[in-house]
Amino acid sequence: MAAAFSATATLAADSTLSVKFDGLYASGRFADSAAFCPPGIGPKDVSPGVSWSAGPEGTRSYALLMTDTDVPQDFSLINKLGTMIPDDAPRITVFHWVLADIPAGITSIGEGAESEGLVLGGKPVGMTPHGLRGANVYTSFLAKTDGMGGTYGGYDGPCPPINDQRIHHYTLKVVALDVATLGLSGPFTGEDVEKAMAGHILASDEAIATYSLNPSLIPTATAK
Repeated sequence: MAAAFSATATLAADSTLSVKFDGLYASGRFADSAAFCPPGIGPKDVSPGVSWSAGPEGTRSYALLMTDTDVPQDFSLINKLGTMIPDDAPRITVFHWVLADIPAGITSIGEGAESEGLVLGGKPVGMTPHGLRGANVYTSFLAKTDGMGGTYGGYDGPCPPINDQRIHHYTLKVVALDVATLGLSGPFTGEDVEKAMAGHILASDEAIATYSLNPSLIPTATAK
């Protein structure tokens, strides 16, 4: 079933990558420990391990982006009592993980390297040993929430609405680039990375994991 949540995208002849998440359940679902707001008590917001094959000749760096493509467009419906968000409700895409300028010699990031746990107010953007952190969606989404506002750098995990009838899909994209740096700084966004990569892409691949907090959509089997 791995092909259901990982596929290779070819951008040029003999220029492919193979990307994967570590630690998913057999269904392709994230472990609760990787979620920003998992049910119950236990580890949360621990970044998953990820790995990819080496890029083609000429690769000088990588960029990594993780998006949720199933966020309800109408935020007023999120977790609203007495309301269910239908599967066919309009959706938008947001960024949960933004990392640029990953050195060409790095082809994996271990579990917890980008987040050891939930940090209220976020983690700093800027350079790390495995790349340059940008700002993810929680920077804007929680900006006006008491005790939660701040810049959320790097990885922060899933927190889909409990009243959503659609399982959310989280796409991890790794891109091999022909430049060592995209020239970004400060709390840059996933959109900024996408714009800066234009004309520099040698290869890319995507892997998809799923997550839901709706009890009716959570698989009963959680074997890895």
